[in-house]
Amino acid sequence: MIRRRLEARILSVLRRSPAMALTGPRQVGKTTLALDIGEKIPAIYLDLENRLDLQKVSNIEAFHEENRDKLIILDEVQRTPEIFAPLRGIIDKERRKGNKSGHFLFLGSASMVLLRQSGESLAGRIAYSELFPIDVLEYANNSEEKLNSLWVRGGFPESLLADSDENSLAWRLDFIKTYLERDIPQLGPRIPARTLERLWTMLAHNQGGILNSSQLARNLEVSSPTVHRYLDLMVDLLLIRRLEPWFSNIGKRLVRAPKIYIRDSGITHALLNIKNYNELLGHPVVGTSWETFVIENIFSVLPVWCHPFFYRSPGGAEIDLILEFGGKEKWAIEVKRKTVPVVSKGFHIGCEDIKADRKFVVYSGQDRFSMGNDITAIPLHELMQLLLDEKSSL
Repeated sequence: MIRRRLEARILSVLRRSPAMALTGPRQVGKTTLALDIGEKIPAIYLDLENRLDLQKVSNIEAFHEENRDKLIILDEVQRTPEIFAPLRGIIDKERRKGNKSGHFLFLGSASMVLLRQSGESLAGRIAYSELFPIDVLEYANNSEEKLNSLWVRGGFPESLLADSDENSLAWRLDFIKTYLERDIPQLGPRIPARTLERLWTMLAHNQGGILNSSQLARNLEVSSPTVHRYLDLMVDLLLIRRLEPWFSNIGKRLVRAPKIYIRDSGITHALLNIKNYNELLGHPVVGTSWETFVIENIFSVLPVWCHPFFYRSPGGAEIDLILEFGGKEKWAIEVKRKTVPVVSKGFHIGCEDIKADRKFVVYSGQDRFSMGNDITAIPLHELMQLLLDEKSSL
């Protein structure tokens, strides 16, 4: 069993907050994590996709009264938005009795949907966290073999821990089919599954590319606003990510459109029918797949006060990832798959443009060393640990 880093944070938050919402895509491990927490503190788990469990909370006030000494875990809570309205009264009533923490843990497979529903009723009474797929620090650390397996298969537990590459790929293909045919129609507007599959596949082929909604619209034979609506839905479902560009008044024309990428590398490879590590190495997507795999792993450990961007100018200046810490310090990060990394002139120019305080090149080797010009070559797991240390120091 892989121990999830977020468990300690959830337990800590529940000791000071009456409610917590844990979001993440389906099958990422939210339920397993919640049940593990339920073994450490008194808890009761309900799956709101189960009719009997749904009936139990039809009168949430009465159900809470019967179980007020337990943490109530409600799974797939975005399917019952009406449940949030009475929770404010329940929490405030418990506060008046001196019971200020650990009443509810909500699990949801969507981001903004769940946040809007809970935020309107529970402002000041709820904390939020996102469970990412399994990351490098949780699984691979400095093991090259495990790192490559995580990259190829992605971080969904069933895919990563499958007993063969074939079974891992089969699981991911079923995951994609289930989202297209069941989950997305239930959670969002009615979208033809074939159209959405084509969009998903186009994004895989252009993994980490600059968004060109007009081109996507032409290929899908829909309008640009429709493409944006589809992308908004997939962002909300935590399946793709928009990485926004950094720009400031520095006297240069800069790229203003976001980068778009599929968040889990294993899903990208399944959409492209890449079966194993050797096939990935021979595929044109290998470079951008590695880049987005690294960036998404970095996202999994970012402090909440850190704002991520990328940087690109028409003249060739480019930085794969900028981390801006509360508007004070900026880290410039370049991603290279080679074991002997070489930094381009565009990275140097970009660092000068944004006035980077720290400069890193994340590469596939195991040693940390200086590349000159205040640039540090660093393995992914070491940079992630550095960010965790930065988070804990403040």
